[in-house]
Amino acid sequence: MPSRFELPDPSPGDGDVVAVGADLEAGTLLQAYRRGLFPMGLPDGHLGWWSPVERAILPLRGLHISRSLRQSTRRFQVSVDADFEGVIRGCADSRRRDPWITGDFVEAYTTLHRLGWAHSVEVWDNEGRLVGGLYGVAIGGLFAGESMFHEVRDASKVALVHLVVVMNRGGGSLLDVQWQTPHLESLGAVVIGRDAYLGKLDEALSGPDVFESAYESDSL
Repeated sequence: MPSRFELPDPSPGDGDVVAVGADLEAGTLLQAYRRGLFPMGLPDGHLGWWSPVERAILPLRGLHISRSLRQSTRRFQVSVDADFEGVIRGCADSRRRDPWITGDFVEAYTTLHRLGWAHSVEVWDNEGRLVGGLYGVAIGGLFAGESMFHEVRDASKVALVHLVVVMNRGGGSLLDVQWQTPHLESLGAVVIGRDAYLGKLDEALSGPDVFESAYESDSL
């Protein structure tokens, strides 16, 4: 599924936005993630391709699980790819502050999911209601996290804990969280910068598909 666009590699002189334009076709998206880019709309309405100078990751052996979060993991059921559309629509909910996941993004990533490249982790309450989750793109040992949501306390954190379990089991090596936030920092995310990220990315892309054996809903 080649793209009709050629996205640039990030260069030392670039800011966070490396390119503007192109489309959200599957081939363009996969090309972008392989180059350390991800799409997000710009204030003027154009499509931007981002590679943050202060890139953040969550080390797979560095996840911080508090006692309360460990207790929360026992309150929910967790699945992988059981309701991708439900998760991305939860992340795109217009009630969220500064929503950036438009209908075009929902359609594009749902297509990428159907092709086997985008994945979701769902969190369900005891009544079978979807109460949180996350989604992103997986290529080899890379998982590029795009967004997460929660309807009840700790649900998105539980999804992230399960994702780390899946990646460790499957031999993953790089969990990209794009930018550092206080929420992610509390869970162990660190800023490594763009150059270090791109170095790790090359190795991760050649790794095994971490989602081959991920389709389990076992408790943590």
